[in-house]
Amino acid sequence: MEKRPITVRVARWSAEHPWRAIALWVVFVAVCFIGGNAAGTVDATNRDQAIGESGRAGVIVDDGHFDNPATESVLITARSGALNTDAAMGAAADVATAMKALPDVADVSDPLPSHDKTALLVRVTLKGDPDTAGDRLGPLQKATADVQAKHPDLRVEETGGPSISKAMDDTLGADFKRAEYLSLPVTFAILIVAFGALIAAGVPVLLALSSVAAALGLSTLASHLVPSTDTTSSVILLIGMAVGVDYSLFYLRREREERAKGRAHLDAVEIAAETSGHAVVVSGIAVTIAMGGLFLAGDVVFSSLALGSILVVLVAVLGSLTVLPALLSKLGRWIDRPRVPLLWRLTRPRTDDRGSRVWGALLRPALRRPAATLAISVLALLALAAPALSMRLTFPGMEDLPRTTPAMQAYDRLVKAFPSNGTVHTVAVRVPAGQLDATKAALTQLATRAAADPLFAPLDEAPDVQVSKDGKVAVLDVATPFEGRSDQAKESLNRLRTQLVPQTVGGVSGAEVAVGGFVAADVDYAGHVKEKLPIVMAFVLVLTFLVMAFTFRSVVVALTSIALNLLSAAASYGLVVLIFQGTWAEGILGFKSMDAVVSWLPLFLFVVLFGLSMDYHVFVVSRIREAVRRGLTTREAVAQGISGSAGVVTSAAVVMVAVFSIFATLSTIDMKQLGVGLAAAILLDATIIRAVVLPSLMTLLGDANWWAPRFMRPRSQPQHRAPESERVFLKV
Repeated sequence: MEKRPITVRVARWSAEHPWRAIALWVVFVAVCFIGGNAAGTVDATNRDQAIGESGRAGVIVDDGHFDNPATESVLITARSGALNTDAAMGAAADVATAMKALPDVADVSDPLPSHDKTALLVRVTLKGDPDTAGDRLGPLQKATADVQAKHPDLRVEETGGPSISKAMDDTLGADFKRAEYLSLPVTFAILIVAFGALIAAGVPVLLALSSVAAALGLSTLASHLVPSTDTTSSVILLIGMAVGVDYSLFYLRREREERAKGRAHLDAVEIAAETSGHAVVVSGIAVTIAMGGLFLAGDVVFSSLALGSILVVLVAVLGSLTVLPALLSKLGRWIDRPRVPLLWRLTRPRTDDRGSRVWGALLRPALRRPAATLAISVLALLALAAPALSMRLTFPGMEDLPRTTPAMQAYDRLVKAFPSNGTVHTVAVRVPAGQLDATKAALTQLATRAAADPLFAPLDEAPDVQVSKDGKVAVLDVATPFEGRSDQAKESLNRLRTQLVPQTVGGVSGAEVAVGGFVAADVDYAGHVKEKLPIVMAFVLVLTFLVMAFTFRSVVVALTSIALNLLSAAASYGLVVLIFQGTWAEGILGFKSMDAVVSWLPLFLFVVLFGLSMDYHVFVVSRIREAVRRGLTTREAVAQGISGSAGVVTSAAVVMVAVFSIFATLSTIDMKQLGVGLAAAILLDATIIRAVVLPSLMTLLGDANWWAPRFMRPRSQPQHRAPESERVFLKV
């Protein structure tokens, strides 16, 4: 007797022992979640995240163990016209008096006038841990407001690192809370439309949420091996909901289809396990491989994201193969209750393999004229991808944060009046023994020479060379009046690194020097991504080819899978560039164009899209191969496979597009680009790629789709032809 696949054996055991399977799953999720929380998270340090020269500069600064207390700035300007100096000095005195009376204030500076005499600046230094300063700003902000009320003719406002961070945390916190509140109801509503029954819609959501909970706990444990970053949990939620819902959707739809054909319940579960379950396993392996490519980036942020994504995908695969058959077994026909009358009539499972007549009509151009359809669709996607050739990479900076908060509005006025408080290059020097005085003199000379260069900001006060308590590290901040991502700011960095630093600090014997700061990190990271992207792509492409070739026993299917996914990714790159490197969509999506793409996005977008796209591709091609094995011609199999799977693929794609689109509503530019890039790519992949390019290409190739070297070919080929009942709807 032929041994059944592992997916069938596991599903059968689960369906025959449902309470045991459900109990084991609940225990597994609880142990992972509780154990992870008990173990605690190991967060990545600056040393872990160091990239390039800017990363080395950060490490040197950290080694200096400087006391960097949190500081706030109180800016005093005129509401209109010239600043009344006497009135401004009176307001500054009131600020100083009010602030010095607060227990959390360590020091208040003398008022500092701007070069153009349009503003006064009072710096306030806070006591305690800088990381918690934002939580202790209430009394300071009240004191500032009281001074403002006393001087209505002036503008007295507070800004600084703590107040900006608090304002952004509040804004982003509200954003993500709204996204969380929207994602679940939207997903559930789409699944109700897809299934026409409430319980069937709830099962995929339940499995996805439990998978996310388990993966969050496992990622916490894994952070002891690969340090975690603050974005890991968000990515686990994003990927987990996407694949968790998809895998359950594939499995559940197939089980319902088989029951509708009259199969016994256990037989329907076994068929779903052998077909959709197998597709889920292959898809999970493909996603894992794609995410695993991020480890080659040599970046702890990407490594943490890769590990979290891999864990949630594997947990989702495990859940779909084990607890899902158990749930289907216990629910039985209750899975289709309670029904939504109109939706149920539209979405109830068909009793034959004819598939959707609407999709049959949509497929006719690809089936009748595959060469012309393929050429037109590929050219259209290449045209959409063309803008990607002009892609520019940069980090989002202060200028890209939302200007809806008073702290950011005050920051803009502060930088305009005091340019040295804006974009800053950090020159960090590890001082050799006996060279401290020479290093300080060289850094002072550097500051003076830079202040005389129009690429740098003039000095508001004497150069401030910080020296660590042990005398081993010296640090100087050199400001530029230009925005962090501007060409002038990058030119100033280049001048520092290639001219000013070598000509000054470079003359100090044995000194180790590195230039860091936002601009340096931006330039270094963009170079890092450009260097690592080809390596990651090569790894993902080669391993994906091997998996697809082994799964489908076809070199051609493996090559076309990779080609279609590359086409989809390229088109999404082009869309992101088209939308975000221009200004035409600013009003539609509510953003200010940074004339570039966020540095980390191309690499992350590639692996996520390559992984998620395999969900649809494996599922659709598996259905096509099933039809071929039943004896249909390739053309007939393509029509039946795509038309028959259109409902589940469309539903899964709509869920993903809806969830990803919610991210496009967030305030920060990086989340907008990520949401738009993912949503657009999934939409293109599930429509143009799967409904036009794939059928036309497979129809054009015919039997060549299944070519493979002799050692890869399956032992037996189907010899029977499909019955006429399965083929009649294909006649066009």
